[in-house]
Amino acid sequence: MSYTALYRKFRPTGFEDVKGQEHIVTTLQNQVKADRLGHAYLFCGTRGTGKTTIAKILAKAANCEHPVEGSPCNECESCRKINQQISMNVVEIDAASNNGVDNIREIIDEVQYSPQEGRYKVYIIDEVHMLSTGAFNALLKTLEEPPSYVIFILATTEPHKIPITILSRCQRYDFKRISIDTIAERLTELMEKEHVSVEEKAIRYVAKAADGSMRDALSLLDQCLAFYYGKDLTYDNVLEVLGAVDVEVFSQCFRAVRDCQPVVLLELLDRMVNDGRELGQFVSDFVWYLRNMLLIKTSQQSLEMVDVASEDLPLLREEGDSVDSETIIRYIRILSDLSNKIRYASQKRVLVEVALIKMCTPQMETGDDSILDRIRVLEKKMEQGVPVAAGNPSVSYTPSGNKSSADEAPAVAEILPDAVPEDIQMAAKNWGSIVNRLGKEDMILKSLLELAIPSVGEGGSTLLLAFDYMQRTRARMLESEEKRQELEQIISDVIQKNISIKIVIGEPGLSAKETFPDIRNIVSKMEQAGVPVELE
Repeated sequence: MSYTALYRKFRPTGFEDVKGQEHIVTTLQNQVKADRLGHAYLFCGTRGTGKTTIAKILAKAANCEHPVEGSPCNECESCRKINQQISMNVVEIDAASNNGVDNIREIIDEVQYSPQEGRYKVYIIDEVHMLSTGAFNALLKTLEEPPSYVIFILATTEPHKIPITILSRCQRYDFKRISIDTIAERLTELMEKEHVSVEEKAIRYVAKAADGSMRDALSLLDQCLAFYYGKDLTYDNVLEVLGAVDVEVFSQCFRAVRDCQPVVLLELLDRMVNDGRELGQFVSDFVWYLRNMLLIKTSQQSLEMVDVASEDLPLLREEGDSVDSETIIRYIRILSDLSNKIRYASQKRVLVEVALIKMCTPQMETGDDSILDRIRVLEKKMEQGVPVAAGNPSVSYTPSGNKSSADEAPAVAEILPDAVPEDIQMAAKNWGSIVNRLGKEDMILKSLLELAIPSVGEGGSTLLLAFDYMQRTRARMLESEEKRQELEQIISDVIQKNISIKIVIGEPGLSAKETFPDIRNIVSKMEQAGVPVELE
């Protein structure tokens, strides 16, 4: 005899065998017992939650000669014929391939004839949302007033696509996603019947990977058992077959991201790729790992919603306490965006590597959560005694246009004076007037100065005009001797003092404000306090 897949072999034959849909089972059993069956039902829910299975059980119960507590006996002739799929009273239709008006008209013609045996003719229309508009219209009248011996059971994963005129004529039942505990319990029960030894941790991972679908869980377990036929199924075996990653690897990845160690992170990724792990599954599981961490960190009351082994809880709690919630949310956001892109990408590894590097370098982003993460990284460096300079541009430009590396030019933090000199204060206070002096005569120069961040240079006598790294090409326009003298003359006319100018460029990935202190803000603080404000 040929092999039968687990999800077919152990398909429930009675209401008592259905798991995770007790609210629907109880209602239907009561209707059968009270002989109050409706004429049209609509079963809605995600894949593998039992819609078609319960529809068949209801069809058997409606025609069963000796129902037991509203459930079919599976022993009478009617039940046996339905189980063998030879009954004329139960008609299954796949609306995905039979969605035309003619298909529905055939049903309407058949409905006119009463059943030759049994009490009801039951029509099960699967994926009913795929019927055409004309087919829905043809079904409408019959669905509203069918003969007393006809029951329609419509099943769909997308109820929003069904016309409201159809919905209003059906009893609607929404199938829940089956919980991990319920799926794991069912799988354990079936493995005992099959006399197969499966590790409990392996069962729970399969249940989690099924994403609320009992059928998917049985299919995944069937796949793992086939690969390790005749052997005990362990947690590591399941990870290998499904291309998944162990929790310990996610812990290592998180610590590398938290500590801003992209090299370590890329080495872990390379190891996973060489081991044949599926990158899409890795991203999804990493999001789930961070989600559990966020829930544990947010509230102790959310522990019941967290699917984590008891031995992993202390580790998750410890890691969650090492960062704030906004940082974890940022990680989840980046990985969620990646999850949407990676599905159809041809270079999945490149996308994952870019996302992981972005998680390690919050300065690559400008959102509020990335700013908070950058502050966390700086605070950690300060706690460890690592000196953090106020600015250290990797490349700066001298007025002559020559590049000078960070090794040749001292860090900005080292050349700043204790307080802002009076000349620079005057330039900062009158910066708006200086920019407006250019007027319509030189709009290009004016637009450049509006982008510049005025800062203070070595000795306090040099006014630095700082630009973002992305603006370096346009900033070179100010490096000519003619433009520099023109600008110095305008400043001299406004503040009645001579100040030399130097053009500098910020670091890649950082804004100029982060590298060079804006003297306008500093002077504003000085005026509010009434005393000189020292630069940090």
